[in-house]
Amino acid sequence: MTHVKQFFRRLHEEEDGIGTVEIILIIVVLIGLVIIFKNQLTSLVNNIFKKIISQSSSI
Repeated sequence: MTHVKQFFRRLHEEEDGIGTVEIILIIVVLIGLVIIFKNQLTSLVNNIFKKIISQSSSI
């Protein structure tokens, strides 16, 4: 029974570092997607702002 407790204790301690690596990988993937789809994202944001501006003037 003590071996099981030790196993789970070590597993919990090792997961702290894994969480940091996962966050870094997610950030890298998001940055990569932004770089790949930069033109599409820019045009999408511009279109959204144009609609907001045109509809806000009618109010």
